[in-house]
Amino acid sequence: MSLSSFLRQSLSALLLSALVTGVLAQAQSAQKPFEPSVGQDGKDVVWVPTSQELVDKMLDLAKVTPSDYVIDLGSGDGRTVITAAKRGARALGIEYNPDMVELSKRNAVREGVAGKASFAKADLFESDFSQATVITMFLLPDINLKLRPKILGLKPGTRIVSNTFTMGEWQEDGTATAGDESSNYYRTARLWIVPAKVEGTWQLAQGELTLGQSFQIVTGTLKTAGNNLQITNGRLRGDQLSFSAGGAAYSGRVSGNRIEGSVKTGNAVSSWSATLRAVNPVSSPKSQ
Repeated sequence: MSLSSFLRQSLSALLLSALVTGVLAQAQSAQKPFEPSVGQDGKDVVWVPTSQELVDKMLDLAKVTPSDYVIDLGSGDGRTVITAAKRGARALGIEYNPDMVELSKRNAVREGVAGKASFAKADLFESDFSQATVITMFLLPDINLKLRPKILGLKPGTRIVSNTFTMGEWQEDGTATAGDESSNYYRTARLWIVPAKVEGTWQLAQGELTLGQSFQIVTGTLKTAGNNLQITNGRLRGDQLSFSAGGAAYSGRVSGNRIEGSVKTGNAVSSWSATLRAVNPVSSPKSQ
């Protein structure tokens, strides 16, 4: 055999070997399902799974029922969506990584909740979650703050639950802790309830109510019967408003430009209502 023939045969053998190796590698890759790894890069955050114990705490804190529609922002492997679906709720996971989306779909099928748990490959900042009654998330503080204006524009009463991270100066309406101090660092569930917008001047039959608002905290004055009464203990829980003024305790439901409720003075209880007359020209930035 000539040297040139030997070289040609050797080169052909090497090429064939490389081709076979490549085909086998592709076959093995096609057969092996995607497996996420803690710390893998994502669009906005790295992936760290929420413990199942904390998932349960988050959904308990939000009081999720079968009548709820839960949307999980950055749904990862789908465990929060699947757990909500197991409680009877409709649930949607929004996730940017297509491999995680497909993994979540497989997990939902395996857990028998594919009919109630769905997943979408989408960007959080371009997604519509206005129909949610509960939003869950495990995002960094700066992402929470970017989403906050959109969240505050949701229907009053929408419950927001975050794993660990806060909403800046918007204080929580409730917290819960999973595990003990020796467990995973990420073990705190934080709840916010989207407050109604009440800042402005309201007309009552007996006077005028001027309200200022910083998220769920309400301040202001009540002018009635020649008195200018300072409001105390003013607070919103979704569309439910409560405050005290002049020894009377007011409570009511906010519905757009109307408030209707009851006022208790001593042992006497009567009804009250108010109509929005004007929105204050300068709105507190903390209410946004």
